Amino acid sequence: MEIREAPTAEAGMLIRRPVSDVFEAIVDPAITTKFWFTHGSGRLDGGKPVQWEWRMYGVSTTVNVSEIVTDKKIVMIWSDPPTTVVWTFTEMPDETTFLEVRNFGFAGNGDEQVKAAVGSTDGFALVLAGAKAWLEQGLTLDLIGDRHPRGVPTG
Repeated sequence: MEIREAPTAEAGMLIRRPVSDVFEAIVDPAITTKFWFTHGSGRLDGGKPVQWEWRMYGVSTTVNVSEIVTDKKIVMIWSDPPTTVVWTFTEMPDETTFLEVRNFGFAGNGDEQVKAAVGSTDGFALVLAGAKAWLEQGLTLDLIGDRHPRGVPTG
């Protein structure tokens, strides 16, 4: 099989909250830790790198924001090797928001890029579902922590 286009992870979700609330949930680690990572060293902005941690996995990454437009868009570089993540916030009727995330720039051969894009799509779908549950219902589902529990064989 030949890859003609570099793989991109894409996920989107309607969240029944105003766009300013959804945007804040991604930039403010005090909120984001309710549904995604366990610790963030600071707010996302265009001026300084932040560190995100998933302590249950012993994993962390540095996040560098290359563009941020309040309530509209965040472009960040993260991971090792680095990839680009673009968050798009679309204001919808009735104080709802469509949140879309795209992750691209995966390294490696075609098979490795596809595997990384599929894994990223899986992860971001869980992040968006967790954000929806937290923002709409105040529920912490622990989707990220439960995705790879200890003792389950990896394959």
